[in-house]
Amino acid sequence: MKKILFLSAVLALASCKKEATENPVPTSTEAYSEGESAKAATPEALGKEIFEGRGNCMSCHQVDQKVIGPSIQQIAKIYKDKKGDIVTFLKGNADPIVDPDQFSVMKTNFPVTQAMSDEELKAIETYIYSNLK
Repeated sequence: MKKILFLSAVLALASCKKEATENPVPTSTEAYSEGESAKAATPEALGKEIFEGRGNCMSCHQVDQKVIGPSIQQIAKIYKDKKGDIVTFLKGNADPIVDPDQFSVMKTNFPVTQAMSDEELKAIETYIYSNLK
């Protein structure tokens, strides 16, 4: 079982790095904010677009099941219960409170989330909380 989890983590890491090289993070978040905001009608919709699209979050996080990282529902519940700050975590300025064992995998994605605007990160947070059950 540990070998399977390790292989899954390695594959996810490889796909994240491949994604990063194929789609380099732009130096300006202005284009993201304007383009994404123009398409999305609500913060939740914007968060979902980013989460499922260019954020590449779905490669590790599914709505209701753990894949490589915890499920969106588990993230929402733990952050709500512990009064955590998802935006601060995504900026790389907070310790993990959900599945700290997988933090090394998540850490590789911080360049993507750190390049996002506060509006985009709040939208991701809104989307995550919208999946609370």
